[in-house]
Amino acid sequence: MASLYRTKIQALKGVGERRAELFRKLGVTSVGALLRLYPRAYEDLSHPCGVRGASPGLPCAVRARVLNAPAATRARGGMTLYRAQADDGRNVFTLTFFNNPYIPRLLRAGESYVFYGRVTANFLGYGMAAPEFFPADSCPPIRPVYPQTQGLSSRVIASAVREALGLLPETVRDPLPPELLERYSLCGLRCALENIHFPASMKAAERARGRLIFEELLVLSLGLSLLRRKNGETSGFPLKRDCSGEFLSLLPFRPTRAQARAIREGIGDMMSGRRMARLVQGDVGSGKTAVAAALCHSAVKNGLQAALMAPTEILARQHAESLKKLLEPAGVTVALLTGSVPPARKRAVLAALEQGKIGLLVGTHALLSKKVKFRRLGLVVTDEQHRFGVAQRAALSAKGDRPHMLVMSATPIPRTLALMIYGDLDLSVLDELPPGRRKVLTYSIPSGKRPRAFAFLREKLAQGQQGYIVCPAIGEGQSDLAGVTEYTRKLRTRWLPGCSVAALHGRMKPKEKNAVMEAFAAGKIGVLVSTTVVEVGIDVPNATVMLIENAERYGLSQLHQLRGRVGRGPHQSYCILISDAQNKEALARLDIMRRTSDGFRIADEDLKLRGPGDFFGSRQHGLPALKIADMTADMGTLSRAREAAARILKDDPDLSQPAYRRLRAEVRQLFAHTEIS
Repeated sequence: MASLYRTKIQALKGVGERRAELFRKLGVTSVGALLRLYPRAYEDLSHPCGVRGASPGLPCAVRARVLNAPAATRARGGMTLYRAQADDGRNVFTLTFFNNPYIPRLLRAGESYVFYGRVTANFLGYGMAAPEFFPADSCPPIRPVYPQTQGLSSRVIASAVREALGLLPETVRDPLPPELLERYSLCGLRCALENIHFPASMKAAERARGRLIFEELLVLSLGLSLLRRKNGETSGFPLKRDCSGEFLSLLPFRPTRAQARAIREGIGDMMSGRRMARLVQGDVGSGKTAVAAALCHSAVKNGLQAALMAPTEILARQHAESLKKLLEPAGVTVALLTGSVPPARKRAVLAALEQGKIGLLVGTHALLSKKVKFRRLGLVVTDEQHRFGVAQRAALSAKGDRPHMLVMSATPIPRTLALMIYGDLDLSVLDELPPGRRKVLTYSIPSGKRPRAFAFLREKLAQGQQGYIVCPAIGEGQSDLAGVTEYTRKLRTRWLPGCSVAALHGRMKPKEKNAVMEAFAAGKIGVLVSTTVVEVGIDVPNATVMLIENAERYGLSQLHQLRGRVGRGPHQSYCILISDAQNKEALARLDIMRRTSDGFRIADEDLKLRGPGDFFGSRQHGLPALKIADMTADMGTLSRAREAAARILKDDPDLSQPAYRRLRAEVRQLFAHTEIS
């Protein structure tokens, strides 16, 4: 297999430069990578039925004999239809193909085929429109369906995969040792690759899939364990004393029990002699920043420096302002470094940082610049972890001698999944909100009641409060600029005349976006309209209304994040979901949003509703992308894989024994952009 990763895809018959470019769009550049491009689904052709027995609206296989050569007829709009009659042994039905001049040569009268598609029925009889078909005597029992891109059909990919399988050596070097295959009843790699692509039965496909999922989750578990071990090295900066009591006395409020526990856990890590690597996961408004501030305070009081990296400039600025208020009275110097800091100020900050005069540096990706040099960096904090990959937090950590690391996430994730997704980190959960924080009242209304919602918003604006309006892009192929611009025009002229309204859209430059958000934060704008109103958001205590158009287009967790933009001040806040959706799933989502504001419960419900879909987004929170395993559907396999990883690392901590060397190579390949040595 290793050599096939070095064999370009063009080595396959029928794959030239143009087709190779299309394969590249699917992330496939080599023959080895093609063999790891697994089918996303299968068409079962092994049990053909008659047209009368077909399930309405569902694709099925029908075996039938073609009665006459397909005949062409012209239809309106210049379309050419090709029609033929076929007999399944009990019923005659009509086959229809559109604008396909090759059909008369491919379908021969008197011969039998297996047709795959949807069967329709009306007063004229049964029919199949544009079905796929195979000669009955050479029809595959199961047909793989691959992820596709424009110009590269599943059939073409299948043909290339068949060629690639022919290049496999007689004995494939399996990364899983024989005793592991036996212990977990897994098939070998060659068997798995042949049957994931061209299985003889669905049972064979499932067996192959089970083996490949186990392998992928084992490699992931090994990599995360090695990262955890690297994180757990002795720190260059163990704390000598716990200063959290002094910090807590500075707070104008009493911390929640969850905050106190997270601070205690973090300080314990930093005093243990090992390097802290901890995730603080909490719902919107649960007080993660105060936990980070407490740890930064203790680090600086122990003679160290700390860095906090946020994903957006405005969030970094807000962190810097709130941390200055908290920490500077205690003698901790806080500075801000972002792309828009003037050059002279930037030079002064960099010089003071290198001299050790700055205790806590807050910033954006600008902190990763080579010019940023710390005198004694002992603690690294990253906010909104899902916006940063593992490699980015490693790059910031590399500016110190194994500094402690704290990552924060406001995306609630069921605990079992969080333990895997952030498998290289210890976990602290903030599962209670500070006292006095009011619940955001949530309503779901049809679009016909929009005028009443705007009247309510106008009333709040008249009281000096502010609001957000989120409107998704109008549709596929249309820019969010067009949607937001038109919507904002209607707000100014028809719905909210005389009110201060501003828009955010994807075509704006970062400086323009920042200017609008800062004006909104300063209260100069009454209503902020956007398709992408930052979930990682600005803290505007005066914003009390969140109105979301076409709310059914968003996932539950995303709706919850958007709702978290309001309810941050002294006034009662509201979230209004506008939707005309009638399908069950959308109605269930909106109902859950009305009933609960618990982010962890919402995450659980989201998981149930969306099932094994892309719950975490395409990048799985900065983890390496998985090709076949699913974090939500394959929890049983994940448990076995973690058990196997622990057993292997106990036997061979560095994966240096001959039996595990190929596994080590796979770990390196999956974690190519991190520092696993």
